[in-house]
Amino acid sequence: MTINSRIRIPDGLWRGLKKLGINAHDLVRKSKLPLTVITEQVVTVDQFYALWQAYSDIIGDMEVGMLQLPTVFETTQYPPSVLAAYHARDYRDALERMARYKEMCPPEKLRIMEEDTNCVIELEWFDTEHAGPPLLVGTTLAFLLELGRRGTGYSIKAELVEFTHSFGQVQALEEYFGCPIHIGAERNSLTLQSDDLNRPFTSYNADLLEILTPVLEQTLEEQRHSHSITEIVKWILKRNLTGERLDIQDIASELGMSERTLQRQLTNEETSFKELLKEARHEQSRQYLANPNLDIKEVAFLVGYKDQSSFYRAFRSWEGMTPLNWRAEYALINELS
Repeated sequence: MTINSRIRIPDGLWRGLKKLGINAHDLVRKSKLPLTVITEQVVTVDQFYALWQAYSDIIGDMEVGMLQLPTVFETTQYPPSVLAAYHARDYRDALERMARYKEMCPPEKLRIMEEDTNCVIELEWFDTEHAGPPLLVGTTLAFLLELGRRGTGYSIKAELVEFTHSFGQVQALEEYFGCPIHIGAERNSLTLQSDDLNRPFTSYNADLLEILTPVLEQTLEEQRHSHSITEIVKWILKRNLTGERLDIQDIASELGMSERTLQRQLTNEETSFKELLKEARHEQSRQYLANPNLDIKEVAFLVGYKDQSSFYRAFRSWEGMTPLNWRAEYALINELS
């Protein structure tokens, strides 16, 4: 999975919050984010979590808060990925589409497991050590049930809902989900009866799906083959080589993930932070040395070396020659060509 450290806020979120009496400007100010997120609607993972935490603080009653937003969110304001689920053939098709296209919109992901007569939808995080606020978890699970109820027109009840965190009161949650609520569990999940997944959607729209599906599939495929985490980290390193602090914690923070998660992602792509730092310095060194207006001391500084001798040693290990000899050879090759 490629890392997408930017999250697009659904167009209908601000309208839904307004219905709940929450002013978008107040929410953004409380989350200590710039007001531009209201219009730009693209945030980092940390900013996304900050918005949800601010919503939790404003709403006060978390149990009620997580149930309100899914029910006031208008279907006409659903993003394309959710719109495709809402107009699916049946509840099972809708959930499968949600799980598939959720990959395009981190930070959470859905795992669907059929177990005998039940189906368990488990909510997980792309960054397992950077879980979202409890209110986001509850709202997500409530929305999955709301999707089934709206699509089928039937008051579907869950079999079980599990939360890893605790709540002060669960009565409102039990009334909404229509089932027992387990808190302090090992996972965040929604368990449904498999028979309910076979219920057809009255909102089924084959023509609309014929339009939406190819576009979503193409977007998903492009995202899967977009810049790898290796490319992203190297890009960040190159624009920060002259900084005093250049370590994996800083890069992980910019990507909105933990250091361990970043290390694991890089290992999966058969590289390491140390190797990428070396490659970034090597590649930038060649680029700077190709410019005859920069002296060697300046190049050393631009690629993150405090003294020229350290840069000389590093460059010789990369190219088998000194920076001066490489520059002379480069200039000769260009002259002959």
